[in-house]
Amino acid sequence: MTSVDRTPGASRSVTAKVLALLEAFTPDTPEMTLSELARRSGVSLPTAHRRVAELLEWGALEHAPGGRYRIGLRLWEVGSLAPRGLGLREAAMPFLEDLYEFTRENVQLAVREGTEVVFVERIAGRRAVPVWTRVGGRFALHATGVGLVLLAHAPVEVQQELLDAPLDRYSPKTITDPAALREKLASIRQSGFAVSDGQVTVDALSVAAPVLGQDGSVVAAVSLVVRAEGAQSAMLRPVVQSAARAITRALHTPAPTPIISHRIPS
Repeated sequence: MTSVDRTPGASRSVTAKVLALLEAFTPDTPEMTLSELARRSGVSLPTAHRRVAELLEWGALEHAPGGRYRIGLRLWEVGSLAPRGLGLREAAMPFLEDLYEFTRENVQLAVREGTEVVFVERIAGRRAVPVWTRVGGRFALHATGVGLVLLAHAPVEVQQELLDAPLDRYSPKTITDPAALREKLASIRQSGFAVSDGQVTVDALSVAAPVLGQDGSVVAAVSLVVRAEGAQSAMLRPVVQSAARAITRALHTPAPTPIISHRIPS
């Protein structure tokens, strides 16, 4: 994942130090003391004290119980304005909701950022299989259904960069062999959809399809994530592809008209 240089003694600008402080927060560490923030960001304690005070005043950080700090609402407000996520999400939401209503399964919308997936939206079913993803979260391209779709249609240099690096294994089914992954990506480009069967967690199966921009390039991917046991990807594929096509049309026209006519037999 992209990160700010935290090399000890490295000369960093004020902006780099502020970004390092913000980047120190993660889903596993959403709240920290000043000392923890300074240590995790590689910023000296006096500098962290000054920068945190400025971030608090602006609203990027806020106080949490026990003298700790957490990300502030103002930062979320600014982040929500990112055009690639905002416009896409607004166009896609009616169809994501339709997809959820028809299936009651996990629905996801994602874009590619470098060699990672960024999840723009997620609707989780109460009784659906648990997933690791969250809105705004990142994940590897080579394991998830949406990631495989985005990787299959990524520029050659992006594919090569990922294939040249070690591929993380998340489950016994994760594809970590570059040759096997190349074959998988070629199949996805030919078929127009991707299936990730137990590649992130063995109990989950994901079926994903591409969303196209006005120039015909793949700008996003939509997926359903269901329990792997008893799942039939052939039944899921039509509704996922229908949703992807509807989102594609919505991106090209100002007034989306939700259409998902396929139902999954119970």
